[in-house]
Amino acid sequence: MTAENLFEKGKEYFAEEENLESQKMFDLIKLQYPASQYADDAQFYLAEIDFKREKYILAAFNYNSLRRLYPSSEYNKESLYKRALCYYKLSPPFERDQEYTVQAISSLIEFQSAYPNDSLSKVADLQIKEMREKLAKREFSIAELYSKLDDPKASLVYYDFVINNYDDTRYNEDSYLGKVESLLKMKRIEEAQNIIILYDKKFPNGNYNEKIKEMYDNALIEK
Repeated sequence: MTAENLFEKGKEYFAEEENLESQKMFDLIKLQYPASQYADDAQFYLAEIDFKREKYILAAFNYNSLRRLYPSSEYNKESLYKRALCYYKLSPPFERDQEYTVQAISSLIEFQSAYPNDSLSKVADLQIKEMREKLAKREFSIAELYSKLDDPKASLVYYDFVINNYDDTRYNEDSYLGKVESLLKMKRIEEAQNIIILYDKKFPNGNYNEKIKEMYDNALIEK
C-alpha cells in the first residue's frame, strides 16, 4: 500500500473508532514512508488515538514529538494546545501531588505565548485560573491543617505562600485572615496590625474586615 492508501485507511478506521487498526496504519506510514507528506499526519493521528483512549501521558509525548519532528506541520498549533490539554486532564484532586497541574499551567502559557490572538487562548485563560485555584487550595489547606494542630509558625509559612503567589485566587483573602490569626497566636501584635492595614487596602469591602478588627482588639485587651 502507498502512503496515501495507508493514510486514507487509517482515517477510515479512526472515524469508525477502530483504534488499534487505525494505529497500525499510521505506524506503517512512519515506518515505511517517514519522509512522505503523510508522516506528520500519521504522527498527529497517533497522538489523537492516545487522547481518545485517555492515555494522556502517551498522547502528550506524541503531540510533542510532532512539534519536534515536524516544526512546519499544519498540526503544530493544535498539537501545542492538545499537549497542554493532556496535562490538564491528568491534573489530580488538590490533595494529591500537583506535578501535572504545574505542567498544565506551563504548557497553556506556552500556547498563549505562541498564539496570543487565537480563540483557544481565552479558553486557556479559564483553564489556567482553574489550575491556579487548585494549587492555592492545596497550600491553603495545609496552612489550615497546621492551624488546627495549633502550630501557627508552620501555618504562617503556607498562608504567606498563598498571599505572595496566588493573589488572583479566592484563597488569597482567606490567607490574610489566617495570617492575622497566626500572628496573634504568637503574640506578634505589631506585625498583625501591619497585615490588617494591608488587608484593608487590598480588600476595602472584604469579608473579614470586622472579624479581623475584633480579633485585633481582643489581642490588645489580653496584652
